[in-house]
Amino acid sequence: MTDECCSPMSSRSSTLIGFTAILMWSLLAVLTVATGKIPAFQLAAMTFAIGALVGSLTWIGRSEAPRALRQRPLAWIVGVGGLFGYHALYFLALRFAPPAEAGLLNYLWPLLIVLFSSLLPGERLAPHHVIGALLGLAGTVLLFAGGRMSGFAPGQLPGLFAAFVAAFVWATYSVMSRKLKSVPTDAVAGFCLATALLAALVHILIEDTVWPETAGQWLAITALGVGPVGAAFYTWDVGMKRGDIRVLGAASYATPLLSTAFLILAGFARPSANIFVAAVLIAGGGLIAARDMFLQRPRPYPPGKG
Repeated sequence: MTDECCSPMSSRSSTLIGFTAILMWSLLAVLTVATGKIPAFQLAAMTFAIGALVGSLTWIGRSEAPRALRQRPLAWIVGVGGLFGYHALYFLALRFAPPAEAGLLNYLWPLLIVLFSSLLPGERLAPHHVIGALLGLAGTVLLFAGGRMSGFAPGQLPGLFAAFVAAFVWATYSVMSRKLKSVPTDAVAGFCLATALLAALVHILIEDTVWPETAGQWLAITALGVGPVGAAFYTWDVGMKRGDIRVLGAASYATPLLSTAFLILAGFARPSANIFVAAVLIAGGGLIAARDMFLQRPRPYPPGKG
């Protein structure tokens, strides 16, 4: 997980590394649901602790790696705020809303990354960005309308709102990572550990502890911590800081489709016309907004930076 400037990595290689995070995140929803009735913050504490361990294991044989934790307050605010804020909202969404609808609503974040990245220096908001955003919004509205027609209980609406806010939190964290590209990826282990401690504190204050009841639930928790709530953060950090952020944003639109497919295959969701059309609108809107990405060749990452 090193970001040593003396070992330059091309933009193409970094982008490919970032792609692996997208693949791991497509399993996030199905694994979270498979953990059973574990309270949201308890689940966050357990999985982020595993994720921190995954990162710290890469420090073995690299005595300089722990120094990555010495970062200015802004880096910690962005890192911990993004990880803790997003996942607390996401886990809550999956507890209080139907997983497929919550997952698709949450997966507005790829579209938001494209829009937010256009505000970075040297970028601009073009008409196709606006068109893509409107299509994504149409998909979101369809999810709400479809939910009412299928009989959403009032208690599910907070979960849908949490999923919506989570999308903004993650998009902001991702784009800010680009601005903080001098922060080495090794620091993400510290962000994960801090997030685990915060989640454990909130759990103690507001939740009752519920331990997994089956080996399958323990396996799902471990898989979450190693993959979607572990290694994925490190590979995503590399992609955001060294890769093509807009290409990664575009590729992320495959995630809601894969995620929903896994939920349906696992029996946690049923296929429906609403889910299908909403998925097409959100993914299609993102691809249109990210049109420029497919017309540009990845540039080598300059040695000696970030």
